[in-house]
Amino acid sequence: MQPEILAPAGSPEAVTAAVRCGANAVYLGGKALNARRNAANFTDEELRDAVAYCHARGVKVFLTLNTLVGDAELPTAYAALQSACDAAVDALIVQDLGLAALARRVCSSMPLHASTQMSVQTGGGVRLLEALGFTQAVLPRELTADEIRAVRAETACALECFVHGALCMCVSGQCLMSAVLGGRSGNRGLCAQPCRLPFGVNGGQGHALSLKDLSLIEDLPALLAAGVTSFKIEGRMKRPEYVAAAVTACKNALAGTQDPAVTSALRAVFSRSGFTDGYYKDARGPAMFGVREKEDVTAAAPVLSSLSALYARETPGRPVTLDCRIRAGQPAALTAQAGGAAVTVTGDAPAPAQTKALTADALRTQLSKCGGTPFYADTINLALDPGLFLSAGALNALRRAALTKLEAALQPEAKPIAPAPSFRFDRHAAGSPAIHLRVRTAAQLPDDLSDVRRVILPLSVDPDLVADLAAQGVEPAAELPAGVFSNADRFTERLRLLRGAGLALAVASNLDGVAVAQRAGIPFACGFGMNLYNTLAVEEAARLGAVDCLLSCELTLTAAQAVGGTLPRGLLVYGRLPLMLTRNCPIRTRLDCAACGGQSALTDRMGVSFPVVCGDGCSQVLNSRPLWLSDRLPAVRNIDYYLVYCTTETPAETAAALRACRVPTPPPAVFTRGLYYKGVE
Repeated sequence: MQPEILAPAGSPEAVTAAVRCGANAVYLGGKALNARRNAANFTDEELRDAVAYCHARGVKVFLTLNTLVGDAELPTAYAALQSACDAAVDALIVQDLGLAALARRVCSSMPLHASTQMSVQTGGGVRLLEALGFTQAVLPRELTADEIRAVRAETACALECFVHGALCMCVSGQCLMSAVLGGRSGNRGLCAQPCRLPFGVNGGQGHALSLKDLSLIEDLPALLAAGVTSFKIEGRMKRPEYVAAAVTACKNALAGTQDPAVTSALRAVFSRSGFTDGYYKDARGPAMFGVREKEDVTAAAPVLSSLSALYARETPGRPVTLDCRIRAGQPAALTAQAGGAAVTVTGDAPAPAQTKALTADALRTQLSKCGGTPFYADTINLALDPGLFLSAGALNALRRAALTKLEAALQPEAKPIAPAPSFRFDRHAAGSPAIHLRVRTAAQLPDDLSDVRRVILPLSVDPDLVADLAAQGVEPAAELPAGVFSNADRFTERLRLLRGAGLALAVASNLDGVAVAQRAGIPFACGFGMNLYNTLAVEEAARLGAVDCLLSCELTLTAAQAVGGTLPRGLLVYGRLPLMLTRNCPIRTRLDCAACGGQSALTDRMGVSFPVVCGDGCSQVLNSRPLWLSDRLPAVRNIDYYLVYCTTETPAETAAALRACRVPTPPPAVFTRGLYYKGVE
C-alpha cells in the first residue's frame, strides 16, 4: 500500500495549499457534526467543489463526521451523509457508533475510517472496528513505536497515525474537561481548550496540562516500515501556510530529502515551545510539556510569504498519456488518458504545408504545454502524416479541450444512498432501577451492600473478595481501564483468573476493553468512556454483545430518558467525573511518584483543586466536586440502574452516597448537577 500524506483543510484555501504541495489526501468538515466546528469548514457546494478539484488531481477527500450525535440530530446526520455521497467523497471519519451504523445502513459503499476519538489503542480493538465495517483506523497519539508495530501485527486494517500538530493532554474521546467546566464539548466539536490555561501542582504555578506540539516527520520512514500507511497532519484550525509547510516537510521526509528552510519555517509558523516525540519514543515526562510563548507567535510573520510561495502556482502532478492523430483530409484528433479515464476530442483538419511542414518534435513540444492544469504529458504517441501544417493555436485548442474533458471525466459519480429511515424510536421501558457501585479501590467498600446489585471493582482486586461478593448475592464486576495500550494480554489473563473466582462480567471503557473481555470469555457491559449518546449507538452496543450500558453523562436527563432500544442502561448519579485520561502524568511536571504518593491535585488559576489518581500507566484528572443527583432521582426516568461512582471517597462517604440513592438526601455543600440539566454545545 502506497504511503499517504493526509492534510488538514479548514478552508478552500487550505485545500489548495495541501494539494499543490503534494498531499495525497485531505480531510475536511462540513458545517455540522465535525470535531472542528469553529473552523471555516465547507458548505455543500464548497464540498462538491473541493472534491472535484482534488479528484482531478488524484487526491482523495475524507469528510469528518467525528462527533457524538443525539437522536434529535440523526436527520442532520443523514443529510450530511447524503451530501457526502452526492459529492463522492472517498471516506467518512466517524466517532459515534450510532452514526457509523447509520452510514453502513444507508450508504454501504462509503468507506468508514475510525476517528481517533474512538480511543482504540490495540490490535484487538482495531479488529472489532473491522467487524463494524471500518476500513481504516486513526491511532491514538499516545502510542509508542512498539505499540504501533504490535497493532499492525494483529490486524490487516489500514492504519493512520498523526505525525505533526497539536497534542492533546487527554486521550482523544476521553475528555470531559471543556464540557464540564464550560459546557463546550470536545466530543461535540467545540473544545474550548481549558487545558492550555494555567494548572499548577498542589497549589503551585505552571501549565501542567499543556503539551508541546507533536512532530514525527523525521520518523516517517520508520512509521512506514512499522505498517502505518496514512500520515496525518493535525491543523484544521490553522492557516494554509502551515498546511503547506507541513505537507512539504512530510513529502521531503518520505523522499529521503531535507530542506532546512522548510523545517525551520514549519517550527516558526506554529509551535508550542518546540516539538515533542515523547510518546512515540516512550520517553514520557516533563520534557513533553510546553506552551505557546510570545516568541512562538512572533516567529510566524516573517515566514508566511515564503510559505505562500510553496503553493502559489499549480504544479502538474498527474501523468497523462496523449495519442495524437493528424492525417491528411481528417480532423485532428487527440485522446487523453489518466486515472483510468480516456477522452477524445477533434479539431481543425490540417492543410498541406506551404513552406514548413509540422514535424513530430514540434507537435510533441506543443502538446507538452500542460501548464495551468493538473496534468503533465508523461507519454505522447503520434500518428502524423508528412507534409501537413496545423497552427500552434489550433494545437493549443485541441490540447486544452482534451484536458478539460479529461478533468471532467475523472470526477466519480455520486455514491448511492438509501432513503432516510425513520428516526422515531420506541422509548425504553425500564423497571425499578437497581444500584450499581463502582469503587477505585476495594478499601472504599462499605460494610452494608444491601440493595446493591453490582459492585464494579478494579482489576487488581483480590479473587477472594470476588468470591465473597458472589456468595452474598452481589454481582461482582471488574472495570477495564480506558487506557489499555500495551496491557491487553495482562488484562485478559487477569480477567480469566477473576472469572475462576466468580467474576460475573467485565465493564469496558472502549472497544479495546470489549476485545479483552471477549478474549477472556467473560460477558461485558459498556461503561464510562464508551460515549453512548443515541439510540443507534445503544443498539450497536447490544449487537456487540453488551449485557447493559452506561449512557453518556453529556446527555441531558430529557435526552437520556428518550433514548430507545431494549438494552438495559444506567446513568451516573453520584461521583467525581473523570475529566481527563492522560498517559503523561501532570503531577510529574513538579513531583516524582514517590513524592506524590497518590495524594496530589491540580490547581487552576481560581484556586480550584482537581484530584489526580493513577493506575495501569495512566492518570485521571477528576472533577473538583462530585456530581449529586440523589435528591432528584424521581426525575431520572427510563433508566435501569443508578451508578454510584467512587474515586477518592472513604468507606463512610461511599456508604453515604449509597444511602442517598435509597432515601432522597440533600446534596453536600459543594456539588454539581453535571450536564444533566444544562447540556452541552
